[in-house]
Amino acid sequence: MTDIVVIDIGRDALITLMYLGGPMLITALVVGLAISLFQAATQINEMTMTFIPKILAVAAVLLFMMPTMLKLFRTFFNNLMAMIPNLIP
Repeated sequence: MTDIVVIDIGRDALITLMYLGGPMLITALVVGLAISLFQAATQINEMTMTFIPKILAVAAVLLFMMPTMLKLFRTFFNNLMAMIPNLIP
């Protein structure tokens, strides 16, 4: 197993991780920004107001994207398992 193979596996893992976590992180960012703007405009400084909408939005995105995320993770895992016989010298 050479350095290039290790770097390639690591790169594929990081790209897969970004695809898996990205939609939920972006959703939390957008919802948090919208709530912060609302709180700044209305001068309501309630800390619990930010958590519930973020949790609900992330859960909705997770439910909506779950089939795609599972397919992507399954593809990555199958490719990784298929590489194992080639990695053993």
